[in-house]
Amino acid sequence: MRVLALSPGNLQQQLERLPALAAAAEQLEASLQVACDPSHRSLWTMLPAVKKVIPFPFEADPNLSDWANLLGLVREPDFQACLNFATGRQVNLMLSMSHIPMRVATEGFASTASATVEPGWTPQKLEAFLRPMGVSLNADDFRLSLPADAMEKARSAQPAGDGPLLLLAPGGFPGDWPQERWTSLPETIRTKLPQLRSLVLRSDLPVAERAAAVACADVVLSSCSLTQLIATYCGLPLVALGARPDQLPQRDVIRRLENEDLSSLSVADVMQALGF
Repeated sequence: MRVLALSPGNLQQQLERLPALAAAAEQLEASLQVACDPSHRSLWTMLPAVKKVIPFPFEADPNLSDWANLLGLVREPDFQACLNFATGRQVNLMLSMSHIPMRVATEGFASTASATVEPGWTPQKLEAFLRPMGVSLNADDFRLSLPADAMEKARSAQPAGDGPLLLLAPGGFPGDWPQERWTSLPETIRTKLPQLRSLVLRSDLPVAERAAAVACADVVLSSCSLTQLIATYCGLPLVALGARPDQLPQRDVIRRLENEDLSSLSVADVMQALGF
């Protein structure tokens, strides 16, 4: 079986769709093709069931020629189903001419089945797209599977030592937890745990390298929603600064500090969340 996913949106939205597409591939024994912005290609290569990434400029106001080219690409492989996360008249026109028998979307005249998305953790909400195909989803069970060479490269960038590694991943946005507290936190922890190793995650890392760096940590402290979700998919202990209830699942190893004003969080507050 072949399944097509039309996946517009930013990198966070792509990441949120991984568990749903992984479940579809596994339960339907399907191969996947994903149409997304070219800049997101590396993310989808982390899902082994994705056999092809189709570059398409959803966010760049595609013209009729772009849609016609996409139609040609999706007609050829004989898809049995399409998970359409896009909206609008043009995508519906394209799908209505695609001959794909099952087309699931939240709206649109080309859909053959409707996805009614309910409140909750976003990756889990996407089960609504899978139900018409008889696929169930427990997004909390999804785990990233990363290549051994990527993991080894990430480990080689870690500080020396055999103590636990705390990965720090600031969001870098206005109103983030103050920089001086990110800097002072590891030293304060070392007064209680001298062997602690710490590493600040580079914000410019490609998503696959970011995922490997996260997967090789022992615990993650982050105000970056993308890194928080990656840590969740790696099954790691996580302290998530500023995360809303719908951004992360309920899990014993995940602690959310929901303060809207992150500057109100002291080093002591974060240390307590980390278990010190």
